[in-house]
Amino acid sequence: MATIVKKIKLQIPGGKATPAPPVGTALGPAGVNIGQFVTQFNDATRDKMGTIIPVELSVYDDRSFTFIMKNPPASRLILKALGLEKGALKPKEQKVGTITQAQIAAIVAEKMPDLNANSPEAAGRLIAGTARSMGIDVK
Repeated sequence: MATIVKKIKLQIPGGKATPAPPVGTALGPAGVNIGQFVTQFNDATRDKMGTIIPVELSVYDDRSFTFIMKNPPASRLILKALGLEKGALKPKEQKVGTITQAQIAAIVAEKMPDLNANSPEAAGRLIAGTARSMGIDVK
């Protein structure tokens, strides 16, 4: 049984991983076969092209690896739901959009496994807080 020698966390656009930084610079020192990881990740995320996917990579002492893909960050899901490119530069002064409770509920349904909330209501408050910090009004 191989033992885990290193855990690496990355955020990579789905289907667009390349051996260039940040992927290569994170995996190279760990002794991971970068080409093999890029191929496996791109194949697994072809349907999520361009969406930022957090990855938790476990590297074993025999230089093999496994990875777990998480859901995109809440901020990315909020921007996608509202069709925005980015949040406000000064969230307290500038508002870039409005998110509804229904949109928040849809984000919670997708993101719930990754959130440290015990109920959908608590998760909704987490997502609403993230939206407010991005300069988005919550209705």
